[in-house]
Amino acid sequence: MSINDRAGDTSSILRATLASVAPGTALREGLERILRGRTGALIVLGQDKDIDALSTGGFVLDVPFTPTALRELAKMDGAIILDKGATRILQAGVHLMPDPSIPTHETGTRHRTADRVARQTNVPVISVSASMHIIALYVDGTRRVLEEAGAILGRANQALATLERYKLRLDEVSGALSALEIEDLVTVRDVAAVAQRLEMVTRIAVEIEDYVLELGTDGRLLSLQLDELVTGVESERELIVRDYAPSGRRGKPPVEVLADLSEIVSGDLVDLAAIARALGLGTGEHLESALSPRGYRLLAKVPRLPNSVIERLVEHFGTLQKLLAASIEDLQTVEGVGELRARSVREGLSRLAESSILERYV
Repeated sequence: MSINDRAGDTSSILRATLASVAPGTALREGLERILRGRTGALIVLGQDKDIDALSTGGFVLDVPFTPTALRELAKMDGAIILDKGATRILQAGVHLMPDPSIPTHETGTRHRTADRVARQTNVPVISVSASMHIIALYVDGTRRVLEEAGAILGRANQALATLERYKLRLDEVSGALSALEIEDLVTVRDVAAVAQRLEMVTRIAVEIEDYVLELGTDGRLLSLQLDELVTGVESERELIVRDYAPSGRRGKPPVEVLADLSEIVSGDLVDLAAIARALGLGTGEHLESALSPRGYRLLAKVPRLPNSVIERLVEHFGTLQKLLAASIEDLQTVEGVGELRARSVREGLSRLAESSILERYV
């Protein structure tokens, strides 16, 4: 397994674990009962041969999970082992013996054990500290302390305000690009600016999604606001790549170009030359070079136009300028485009051209 694959697996397991302990879940209720009781606990979320190899003693229970049962069992010494979905309590009072040579920065016995077990088995472990009054998650070397919903919500609202500003700027540069496409005045700089803003919006949206996950039932309103702001952003990312990234033998599939954009480190995201390189459009000295769109972005804005027809139109005409110059009769020569659809495409593109020019100069 590569480092990237392992990192992706860890992130996926961490997100799933955060969802299972979010406010409103039975497991979170049980953990909070333990905190209020000030007994502490060590809880393993899953049982497999690796966990069995580290376990000695304890009691086999295999009973349905309830928050009250978790609280009562936490009064005993030893770990509590749940199934992966935290729907059943499998064992209690278990003594865990992970490899003592596994490095850890934790000092308390319970936290040290939780960290080592998680690193050794890649099974999530929860440690509830009675003295520090915290709940900590351990997933393959990652430690995450659960916070109160109010603290998470405060940071989430700040991120949402940032997203709103980013989205407003994205709408501005995207509208400007549409007008430049109509006039055939697009440069690499214009395309890179839109791709840059799309990537910024996407990254802050991912951060807010993590907050929504941690908030559980308390994050429903935040989730609705996020959905409203980012609707269409992912499709716009793909369209900008399909419109401008090199195709053929010297180009990459859109999914690879999008992956290259995602791998740009945050510090380089402000550099339009770095964005241009990821798009395959050259380096800094090429930012003023002219580009011609294929037409995917504008055709996607024509109402009720299937993707299959868009593909055939782009393949037939090649560039947006040729599409804009095409008559209804020209459009009808494309397979699947009859008179009614040709008229709809012609009128739709004309309206988009008029509105884009008006927005740019009024």
